[in-house]
Amino acid sequence: RIWCVSSVPTSLQVRCRRYPRQIVPAVASLMLYLVGLGLGDASDITLRGLEAVRRCQRVVLEAYTSVLAASVEELEAAYGVKIEVADREFAEQRVDEDLLASAESEDVAFLVVGDPFCATTHSDLQLRAAQRGVEVRVVHNANILTSVGVCGLQLYRYGECISLVFFTETWKPDSFYDKLKANRERGLHTLCLLDIRVKELTVKALCGGKKEYEPPRYMSIQNAIQQMLEVEESRQEGACGKDVMCVGVARMGQRDQKIVAGTMCELLEVDMGPPLHSLIVCGEVHETEKE
Repeated sequence: RIWCVSSVPTSLQVRCRRYPRQIVPAVASLMLYLVGLGLGDASDITLRGLEAVRRCQRVVLEAYTSVLAASVEELEAAYGVKIEVADREFAEQRVDEDLLASAESEDVAFLVVGDPFCATTHSDLQLRAAQRGVEVRVVHNANILTSVGVCGLQLYRYGECISLVFFTETWKPDSFYDKLKANRERGLHTLCLLDIRVKELTVKALCGGKKEYEPPRYMSIQNAIQQMLEVEESRQEGACGKDVMCVGVARMGQRDQKIVAGTMCELLEVDMGPPLHSLIVCGEVHETEKE
């Protein structure tokens, strides 16, 4: 209720003067939260991230660039919210009309395994949000780019990160090779992020047939090394080889993470267990790193 001061009883006017006017905060603007979940399980979310999730009317889990060691049901039980799952199709076709449109009328949390900006997909999401005038707030968390420091190789001795995708009979991209070669020539280590294929359309579906999906596939360290050696055999420029020292890491940040150092030839014989896997090709190894 709004009062005209002159119409308010004198006693009330006196009381108003006695207690200075307080500043009433404006209504908070709607927000799109990009929340990192870390690398382990439901308990790895930060307090700030959990607070953001519980504040939102809609919560969406990105499930196409990485996987977490917890089911959606476990996340819902831990966070106390209902969670939708976003696949690659959602990211490529429905982000604007669905996620960002929703963020214009309610608070939305977009959950990302690791840190929100370890995948370029999420940088694009932030740009699209800015173009629509949607405010974005980021909650960072542990990610593979920094967690690999546990293997003993010093983070500031890494060069450019590379990605390896599954070869097919007709498609064997080798663009990674030049970056690997440049890192090795400078004595720098190379973190190789390995392909994840979740809910990918089959070739038949891509050609206009009935919508059907390939079974999930996660590249192993053995797959990665075999493909790298195949490209080396073709190009023969010395970027890698059977005797090159590497470090294989699996399920980084989880309770059963596994780390094994050895040559490429030796790692071909090691069972690293379930996904996710990553591979580090060593550059010049310092004495402290060897220890």
